[in-house]
Amino acid sequence: MGKTLSLQIPDGSRIGAYLAEPAGTPKGGLVVVQEIFGVNAHIRSVADRYAAAGYLAIAPALFDPVQPGVELGYDQEGMQKGLELVGKLGFDRALAAVEAAAGEVARAGRVGVVGYCWGGTVTYLAAIRLGLPGISYYGGRNVMFVGEPAKAPLMFHYGLKDAHISEADREAVRKANPQAEFHVYDADHGFNCDARGSYDAASAKLAMERSLAFLAKHVG
Repeated sequence: MGKTLSLQIPDGSRIGAYLAEPAGTPKGGLVVVQEIFGVNAHIRSVADRYAAAGYLAIAPALFDPVQPGVELGYDQEGMQKGLELVGKLGFDRALAAVEAAAGEVARAGRVGVVGYCWGGTVTYLAAIRLGLPGISYYGGRNVMFVGEPAKAPLMFHYGLKDAHISEADREAVRKANPQAEFHVYDADHGFNCDARGSYDAASAKLAMERSLAFLAKHVG
């Protein structure tokens, strides 16, 4: 369903992206923000699912300025490498890539963002600094930005069993965003990813239904 393309980011360099197009007229545009594992098969499948639901979905390869073409596995080696790349990239360059990707799919109408894990925090930042409606799945670093008010609607998905995100951090995000839609599932970190041992099909299905309702309301 999808294809790869090249995006120019604000510094003039280019990054790759995966674009998935819907069968008919798009309802709107959607930026799919990767986990720390790159634009791998799972993230491409997420973009494909949103395209099947009617959105022009794009997953920018955020790590390309540091290391092009990253696709990591869900193992300890992949996690260590992903965290290393996150540290080198930083949030500003990640946000610049999201902005460029949003511009690419703006021809479809209004644009939203959905992101997972580290990408969940990038999504939160996109609502804060770019004014894009966002759906943040288990963003472990969200609490870093609770002092900045969001400029767009937000939806948060968290797992109750997520050892990476404390209840205190989760509640700090909730308190900072009283207008946001906030959902907690009886699931672990990464519950949406069917390539991980923590995948929870029931929670993933419910979260997707809620996410599509959010997009219908705020994107199209």
